[in-house]
Amino acid sequence: CHPQLEGLCSFLQLSTCPEPFLVRFCSWLLALSPELSYTSAAVLAEQLFLRRVLSLTQPPSRHLMAALTSFCSKYSHPFCRVLVAAVLQEPGEGAEQTKLMCELVEECLEPHSVQLVLSQVLEVPLSEKLLPVLQAVLGRQEVLPPELLDLLVLTLCQQAPAFTTSLSFAKLVTAVLTVCQSQVR
Repeated sequence: CHPQLEGLCSFLQLSTCPEPFLVRFCSWLLALSPELSYTSAAVLAEQLFLRRVLSLTQPPSRHLMAALTSFCSKYSHPFCRVLVAAVLQEPGEGAEQTKLMCELVEECLEPHSVQLVLSQVLEVPLSEKLLPVLQAVLGRQEVLPPELLDLLVLTLCQQAPAFTTSLSFAKLVTAVLTVCQSQVR
């Protein structure tokens, strides 16, 4: 079904459809029964949102945010696998993409998807661009699995020399010590 779904999305021009239509389309997707498979949801996340999110140069419109939020509410795991991974691989500052990721982490994603975002961020070299995303993850104050917390602490220790003058990094370390104090040994 994967190639057929991509073909259908291309035929319907979903990647470039007007954003008000995108909101209606996502509402229709949420009403589907049975739910979409993981693969279908990942294809739709890519087709509906990837180009739009990667091309953001200003905050997303309320229509785009509504569509993203509604899609994330039901299909957050495939959404994170497709979109967050692409944003992390994107070179450059990506300020609007970073703000969007932070907002989604803070307000939309389920705890297991927040952990997925954290693991994805820890797979790439840290940069100033990613520090707010880590801060947003910690701001959720979710209990992290021990192996993920260990990886976070190890990554911060290893990357500390590159951030000696970064206020954001200092705030992040403080947040780790505060939020995860019962877990940090």
